[in-house]
Amino acid sequence: MSEGQGYDLLLKGGRVICPASGIDGVRDVAVKAGRIAAVEESILPSAAAEVINVAGKLVLPGLIDTHGHVYQYVTGRFGLDPDMVGVRSGVTTVVDQGGPSCMTLPGFRKFIVERSQTNVVAFLSAYLVGGLEGHFYPNLYSPDCVDIEATVRSATANRDIVRGIKGHAEIGGFARWGIKVMEMAAEIARRADIPLYVHFGQLWGLPESGANGEDADTILERVIPLLKEGDVLAHPFTRHPGGFVNREGEVHHVIQAALDRGLKVDVGHGSHFSYRLAKQALAAGVVPHTLGADMHGYNTQVPEIPIPAGTPEEHDDDENHPFKGQARFSLTQAMSSMMTLGIPLEQVVNMVTVHPAKMLGMEDTLGSLAVGRTADVSILDDVRGRFVLRDNEDYRVIAERLLEPVFCLRAGKRFDADSPILPQAIAA
Repeated sequence: MSEGQGYDLLLKGGRVICPASGIDGVRDVAVKAGRIAAVEESILPSAAAEVINVAGKLVLPGLIDTHGHVYQYVTGRFGLDPDMVGVRSGVTTVVDQGGPSCMTLPGFRKFIVERSQTNVVAFLSAYLVGGLEGHFYPNLYSPDCVDIEATVRSATANRDIVRGIKGHAEIGGFARWGIKVMEMAAEIARRADIPLYVHFGQLWGLPESGANGEDADTILERVIPLLKEGDVLAHPFTRHPGGFVNREGEVHHVIQAALDRGLKVDVGHGSHFSYRLAKQALAAGVVPHTLGADMHGYNTQVPEIPIPAGTPEEHDDDENHPFKGQARFSLTQAMSSMMTLGIPLEQVVNMVTVHPAKMLGMEDTLGSLAVGRTADVSILDDVRGRFVLRDNEDYRVIAERLLEPVFCLRAGKRFDADSPILPQAIAA
């Protein structure tokens, strides 16, 4: 583009990492009419109406959070404001994991997707009620509360925002109803021809292992044969029973074979995440493909929003419930966690850009800074020092690099990273 034509915005001098385009180096990125107009070693500042100096910062394709809970109000305290999780945290696309159902998807489209500055899509719940507060009302998650036909119809008719199905393979459900619900969820995903994202690790409390003869350590080997290439195993580093690491501290023998036949792994960080178990799984070769933050109102401090009147409180007093701890985190801090565990920055960038774009079947529109694409761009500080990161077991690690969001562009529009739920750095 000649100087006379002019750009709307120029991001100058940052380290651009765009795995989809094979770029890793200092580049200038120009934006015009909400799209990427040029990515070059040097672009004259006079060619743009506005120039932002991003020297020393990371300039990445808009971050994609593959595990969010943003169906605010409808899913009780789980649902966070989508823009707090999204653009105000430096994240341009958020995938709501199982908030809406075939019954509640119209409201999700109207009040979340259409009203958010963040690009929001969903993995549709296999359950008719969607992501309600299941730890209070577990009977809503029985096989009788799944309608295969209706959910397939909903997913197929709303393919623009429904990019997968969410299911739960956890001991609370198995001890009540066995594997039936997971079989139904897998059938929905097969018939709709979209990925199934499977939660592993105890979720809804009692009953636990031993109830009705069920053993949490057998769930993986029973569920994985139901799954197809491209389906996603979530929470590999969970601290709760039924995850990738069994009670003997060994990575389950079926995991590698599952990865070899094309199943994927998503971190699903959240309050389930354990540094201790992550180290064991990574040492056994379990490297996640994508990185979801899994923030929701039970594991994230939300200073702006009081607890709604009438919300049951007894769960908060249960020291054993799976969301206990309230350690603050974000997608960028989850990225920092992965780097602290030994995964290189370049590989972590894959996990939040090109890999999730492919998982969503949206690699033609997301996860790249290619010229002509919608200008979704995340700008991060790469801070050096010594910082304390902790999980909800209060296991602590020292991070020598901390990624912090500065701002993002969503379709060319700037949003500063001012979300009140972003964690504050703690110096070691």
